[in-house]
Amino acid sequence: MKKSTFVTKEQLDHIVKEFPTPFHLYDERGIRENAKALKEAFSWNPGYKEYFAVKATPNPFLINILKEYGCGCDCSSYTELMLSDAIGVKGGDIMFSSNDTPAEDYILADKLGAIINLDDITHIDFLEKTIGHIPETISCRFNPGGLFKISNDIMDNPGDSKYGMTKAQITEAFRILKEKGARQFGIHAFLASNTVTNEYYPMLAKVLFEEAVRLKKETGAHIKFINLSGGIGIPYRPDQDPNDIRVIGDGVRRVYEEVLVPAGMDDVAIYTELGRYMMGPYGCLVTTAIHEKHTYKEYIGVDACAVHLMRPAMYGAYHHITVAGKEEEPCTCKYDVSGSLCENNDKFAIDRMLPKIEKGDYLIIHDTGAHGFSMGYNYNGKLRSAEVLLKEDGSTQLIRRAETPADYFATFDCFEIGKKLLQNHL
Repeated sequence: MKKSTFVTKEQLDHIVKEFPTPFHLYDERGIRENAKALKEAFSWNPGYKEYFAVKATPNPFLINILKEYGCGCDCSSYTELMLSDAIGVKGGDIMFSSNDTPAEDYILADKLGAIINLDDITHIDFLEKTIGHIPETISCRFNPGGLFKISNDIMDNPGDSKYGMTKAQITEAFRILKEKGARQFGIHAFLASNTVTNEYYPMLAKVLFEEAVRLKKETGAHIKFINLSGGIGIPYRPDQDPNDIRVIGDGVRRVYEEVLVPAGMDDVAIYTELGRYMMGPYGCLVTTAIHEKHTYKEYIGVDACAVHLMRPAMYGAYHHITVAGKEEEPCTCKYDVSGSLCENNDKFAIDRMLPKIEKGDYLIIHDTGAHGFSMGYNYNGKLRSAEVLLKEDGSTQLIRRAETPADYFATFDCFEIGKKLLQNHL
């Protein structure tokens, strides 16, 4: 199978005249079509809401597109809450899911009226002491422990995860919260990451739906919503089949009717917190080949590095690469595609078969729309790239400028050394 790009060589020739590489490019048309499909897939549930995982792609221009389709924000930090507030996402449109949470984060979440999702039973007292009360609507994160399997395949190991409460803890948490004034409850869980199977969400839903029935029976708590969180993945490799969100939505519906409806819980809303699925395929990192090296291996050096996309260096993650304009040429050359960091793992591909690459070729690194730019950093004094939106009409819009040395040194501006840097070099 082939992975197609949403931008052509001819378009890139025009774009780079205004925005030099490297930059992250996003596909407005794809984002919109995907958001619409998700909404339709869960339209059977009147209370359904997607809370986009801000950490995946914290760009207000992109989140505003999702907002048009009724999406809220899943936030995990003070600054993500600030971002949501700035674009007009407030109150119940914010889900605040955090762990080892600082007091100031809870204070702002409460001020904005966000739904707070507690990661641990000890956070109940911490939250009450911090904000002075327990919100009437609150959620708890559940971790069933053990291994999570689909068929006979182990998908992940929740028992090794730092997130969530045990069955006994969440039961006690509901009782305590109810005594302290909570009136409406939510249940949240995240059991596997980047699953490329239509079975994951329905199986997760069954775990949570059965837990909700048990909790209602044992604690008398009113379950307002069940948050299936994220975990729906994308096909990074060309031989992987994508998930079918309509099949997934229908699978969750069947489990809902099997478990919740007979228990008299047919008013429970379904929430999701998708990040990678919402944005991943609709972003790419565009970089230019600037060097070639012939030693024990063949190397292509590009003007991007792990600062712009950490996943291959951090996880050994696969990201497909297309050489713009050479989509139909045979992949006869084996390359390591590398960046310029002083780290040997700064490689976007190892032993990758690609067409013959010339200096000046554009390399399109696929599926960077989530956990791409957002995981950037400044090691070696490297600067984060621009983010550009390819609009539906073919025009482009700068949605984040590239960093400059002034940005890098900005946090020294209150010191003499910082003033000298800014005066002498910038």
